Amino acid sequence: MTRTIWKLTGADRLEFLQNLVTNDVTPLQRPGIVWAALLTPQGKYLADFFIVSQGDDLLVDIADTIAEPTLRRLSMYKLRADVQITPAGIQVHRGIGPTPAGAFADPRHEAMGWRLYGEGASQDVDWDAIRVAHVVPETGIELTPETYILEAGLERLHGVDFRKGCYVGQEVTARMKHKTELKKGLVRVAIDGTAPVGTEITAGGKSAGTLFTQSGGHAIAHLRLDRATEEMQAGDARLRLDHSA
Repeated sequence: MTRTIWKLTGADRLEFLQNLVTNDVTPLQRPGIVWAALLTPQGKYLADFFIVSQGDDLLVDIADTIAEPTLRRLSMYKLRADVQITPAGIQVHRGIGPTPAGAFADPRHEAMGWRLYGEGASQDVDWDAIRVAHVVPETGIELTPETYILEAGLERLHGVDFRKGCYVGQEVTARMKHKTELKKGLVRVAIDGTAPVGTEITAGGKSAGTLFTQSGGHAIAHLRLDRATEEMQAGDARLRLDHSA
């Protein structure tokens, strides 16, 4: 998936993002990388992106498909804050194995390798296979406007911080964390056959969830956990919970 890279400058750049996104960005006063999401006031997903400290600037690394509407949303929140958002004019490169000089380990999961901003080259890696193996959601596939981030695993993947101050959608997210038991969520399933992304999953004739990314006989699925029986169906494909995940 191609990416857009913005540069954030201005004295309020850290505070601006800190008040909006799900993760704590104050560690970016030093070199580092954070993965975070932007939510609606109702706690649903709008966007996810990496925030990278580079000298006196911040970089925002976001999927092309959601870059323009996200920029409009950030501009709406900017008001009088001393923040400028401009194209960074650089690319992100990715790979696995030893982290090259100047690169950052992907903060979501160690299996997701590294990200390098600037000069470099990307490796040819089957990222879908890695994402399925570790249930890492992707923008526009598992992460959609209907997503609640805790159901998508953002706490496990270091994308949300419950100790920071308020952010947009924080109240709903905190309530889901502390007052309810999640009844739905992304899980890895074994799959016999294939079906298009977005295919409804059924169990015992009842709707049980949605099928997403598939690779090597496994898939990511969003399931109603109370209906996730041993045998499920998605189109012509048969599914079962992958207890080795």
